[in-house]
Amino acid sequence: MTNWLEHSVQVEVEVPIDLAWNLWSDLEQMPSWMKWIDSVKILEDNPELSRWKLASSGLEFSWLSRILKMTPHQIIQWESVDGLPNRGAIRFYDRHGSSIVKLTVAYAIPGILGQLMDNLFLGRMVESTIQADLNRFREYALNANRE
Repeated sequence: MTNWLEHSVQVEVEVPIDLAWNLWSDLEQMPSWMKWIDSVKILEDNPELSRWKLASSGLEFSWLSRILKMTPHQIIQWESVDGLPNRGAIRFYDRHGSSIVKLTVAYAIPGILGQLMDNLFLGRMVESTIQADLNRFREYALNANRE
């Protein structure tokens, strides 16, 4: 049996929603602000698919991800189709001059091990990591807005 663990974080970014959307929807740029993401490559023959590589502390995982839904200025939703099981969505909320960016990530961990790990430390570690990623995105977007 597999447990899916889900985490959501959000950040307000003081840039117009057009800029927040344009930066985030360029998936190959994600390693610029997502600490654990080593690379993202869009497949040339199928732009709905992308190959992701996560690397941290000597661990490396990869997966192929499919975009399930992409509504400009609103949502990018995905799921993995091989490799590390994960799914999620990034949502955008227009605050007229600033944007709320909300990231929800879910990942599968086998059985009771997943629940124990999530309760003990994994959940806090994942949430603090993706919150730090969103904070880096805020800085990345603010710098892009100044250019």
